[in-house]
Amino acid sequence: MHESWEIPWQARRLPRVQARDGDHRSSYQRDKARVLHSAAFRRLQAKTQVLGVGLSDFYRTRLTHSLEAAQIGTGITAQLQAKHPQTASELRLDTSLTETLCLAHDIGHPPFGHGGEIALHYMMHEHGGFEGNGQTFRIITQLEPYTAEHGMNLARRSILGLIKYPNFIDNLTNPACHGQINTSLRQVKADDWHPPKGLFSCDKPLFDWLLSPFSEHDVSEFMKFDSFDNKHSKTRHKSFDCTIMEMADDIAYGIHDLEDAIVMSMVTYDHFIADIVEPLKNLEVPWLSANIGQLAVRLFSQHHHERKNAIGALVNCFITAITIVQQEQFEHPLLANQAQLPAQFEKALSLFKSFVYHQVIRQSEVQILEYKGQQMVMELFEAFASDPQRLLPENTRQRWRQAEEAGYGPRIIADYISGMTDEFAARLYSTLFVPKHG
Repeated sequence: MHESWEIPWQARRLPRVQARDGDHRSSYQRDKARVLHSAAFRRLQAKTQVLGVGLSDFYRTRLTHSLEAAQIGTGITAQLQAKHPQTASELRLDTSLTETLCLAHDIGHPPFGHGGEIALHYMMHEHGGFEGNGQTFRIITQLEPYTAEHGMNLARRSILGLIKYPNFIDNLTNPACHGQINTSLRQVKADDWHPPKGLFSCDKPLFDWLLSPFSEHDVSEFMKFDSFDNKHSKTRHKSFDCTIMEMADDIAYGIHDLEDAIVMSMVTYDHFIADIVEPLKNLEVPWLSANIGQLAVRLFSQHHHERKNAIGALVNCFITAITIVQQEQFEHPLLANQAQLPAQFEKALSLFKSFVYHQVIRQSEVQILEYKGQQMVMELFEAFASDPQRLLPENTRQRWRQAEEAGYGPRIIADYISGMTDEFAARLYSTLFVPKHG
């Protein structure tokens, strides 16, 4: 593999003009620092992960989830370097790059979790839609004020690793999946307004720049998606680095978020046996199927260290199973290689993710909080859209004027609201709509 393939992937939109004496960091070490020191990253400490921020001081926020994903991503990277030393070396597999992606992967998510995402997608459905991963792309390439116009100005490879869904919402939308437009925002059903996962069409020039080192064939293949009758289209491919980040994210969600649910007594031992232990025994997953019964006892133990030990064993089980596989349809090594779990382990991890989703996220108490957040976000959007010149803060108002001339003013309102923390959005809602507040 010729070494020159990596040169364009180190490039940034804004070339480095001010070299600092004694700065010997790699590109990806600098990128990690830019993410860690960004306002968008700090705001994750006050954004909902699974359970609402402020209900307890124990469980995870988006920030702690991202830190745990980064730790798992580091473990995956080390594992692949040991298991596939030649491929890892040829691909320049880099721990700092993996950490950068895991730390940044959720910074585009709005306040109030999926309730906020659905709210913004509903309000934006005639203006290009809204989706958290598409917003992450906007933050790192344009919005975060590390530079005047180029966001964090990350290396091209770092940006590529954050593209989980490489096509545009406009292309992926199935109109049959959207519900009716309601005059009352309180009638908007979440299940009717889940967004397709993708990028915003107004960001196409940046996406074209990102993919420019690839051949036309690879770009065309990379952007392919599958269409369905009863749901939105779904993209097929991710870059090599993105597959590592996504697996770290999935393991953190399926295993670490499970710990929150157990500690908060939101799931029972009996449910866990029925939904996880029994199916796992039938899957014949190496090591895991034989040990899951014993792990379940430790997970639900009254002793904190027993539970921690079981969580660590589960995480290790999935990390050590990951391998690198080839995709023959691609020419470029960053697309032709994928980090992947063997099929049995993939099914096992899906059981954990599904358990967290059905036993925790779908609980009525959590859904009531999501609905409440959804209402606040929609009403905030409605208010700002009614008179942006009057209600938006000055710097956002200037961006809105420029965008309005270009035909995408509502996108700036979505940018503003999605950047809020849960607490800031709730406080602003009270200031606007509660008579004796503010």
